[in-house]
Amino acid sequence: MTKRLSRSTQPGLPVYPERMIQFGEGNFMRAFVDWQLQQMNNQGLFNGSAVLVQPIGQGLGALMAEQDNLYTVLLNGIMQQQTVNSREIIASVSRVISPYEDYAAYLALAEDDGLEFITSNTTEAGIAYHAGELNDAPPKSFPAKLTALLYRRFELGKKGFVIIPCELIDRNGEKLREIVQQYAAEWQLGDAFDKWLVEENTFCCSLVDRIVPGYPRDKAAQLEAELGYLDNLMVTAEPFLFWVIEGPAWLSEKLPLAEAGLNVVVTDDMTPYRERKVHLLNGPHTAMVPLAMMAGLKTVEDVMNDETFLRFVQDLMNDELIPMLDLPADELTSYSAAVLERFKNPFVRHELASISLNSISKFKSRLLPVLLRYQQERGKLPELMTLAFAALLLSYRGDRVARQDGAEVLEVFDLAWSHPGSFVQTILKNDSLWGQDLTLVPGLADAIAAKLQELESTDSRAVLQQVVS
Repeated sequence: MTKRLSRSTQPGLPVYPERMIQFGEGNFMRAFVDWQLQQMNNQGLFNGSAVLVQPIGQGLGALMAEQDNLYTVLLNGIMQQQTVNSREIIASVSRVISPYEDYAAYLALAEDDGLEFITSNTTEAGIAYHAGELNDAPPKSFPAKLTALLYRRFELGKKGFVIIPCELIDRNGEKLREIVQQYAAEWQLGDAFDKWLVEENTFCCSLVDRIVPGYPRDKAAQLEAELGYLDNLMVTAEPFLFWVIEGPAWLSEKLPLAEAGLNVVVTDDMTPYRERKVHLLNGPHTAMVPLAMMAGLKTVEDVMNDETFLRFVQDLMNDELIPMLDLPADELTSYSAAVLERFKNPFVRHELASISLNSISKFKSRLLPVLLRYQQERGKLPELMTLAFAALLLSYRGDRVARQDGAEVLEVFDLAWSHPGSFVQTILKNDSLWGQDLTLVPGLADAIAAKLQELESTDSRAVLQQVVS
């Protein structure tokens, strides 16, 4: 019987002091941030580990503990025209804390002077305000939990943190700081805390880029035989990685990612990098998912190997996304070509179902701004984005595609879909979903209604074939 990955089966692995608090223990952060910590540690540049905090009640803490917080990252793909097929045990995670099970242990993190950094990925929906009190154990939202931890740190008279959220929302660091300050004001934590919050903590905006399909279910048995151990937490990722951090220049020395040879940029303005990535890589992902899943496709590679869906992705990028971005056309064209190559990566099984998680907030940040700009500048709606929007709304009815979103979002859709005749008006008017009343966008409600009718009367592939080049 194959033994489970642990420190007893892998003697000699180093143990690093805790230097980072990381909210989120999912596949992406373990194959992105923690993998990068490992690369710095391998070169003697960081000498630190991350203590992970479960942002929600159900998490991977118990499974991580069974493996002594070790797991394997598998990099598979083409990088600079070279095939990459690597396996590495990551030892840069110290432990996982669930504030839902041991809130005292969570707050005790404030006592450790060695902890300098805070990172997070709680999905696009995670950096949000939810009403609560300081004495909630724990507070509901991630920003509220962070506020409680920072306040405890302040009370102890200790230095602040460098805080680098990785959620894919615009100006994530600023948004997180604003919500923390909102809690501080509502909880009446005082002017001294507010001053410490601003002066002693560095909130950085950031942009992350690495495709992480996650656990390789289809190859798990084969990999177990190859690796010689059982790893229920192994995670696959593409070799490509890019991290843009908008922060002070000294951060490059304090967190020597670039010195370790990693594709990391510390800059005073991340806007051009963000627009290019969010709209040209994440946007097509979000657009393809509901249409492709309705057609029975399972992975991004399936989409790229399907002539109709490939044309959809290409036309979406070339005709609707690139013209709306304020960057040199040749740079955007080159980047989009690289994105298509990454989408076609035959070594990575990127499940459409995993991309579909929290699709409403993803559409809001990745595609809606471009759709609105297109309509404003051209006086008409972008046909492919509008079709993708309609398919997304239909997928949230729940009878076509398994929905994966927060309970509050699903309740909104269930209520709206219970009255089909008024569904389009009801859902587009809901500014809690979109940040505005979308029924005011000229022609959008009628176009969505028409696309919904088409998708209902025939399959998504047939609808696509009528609109792609």
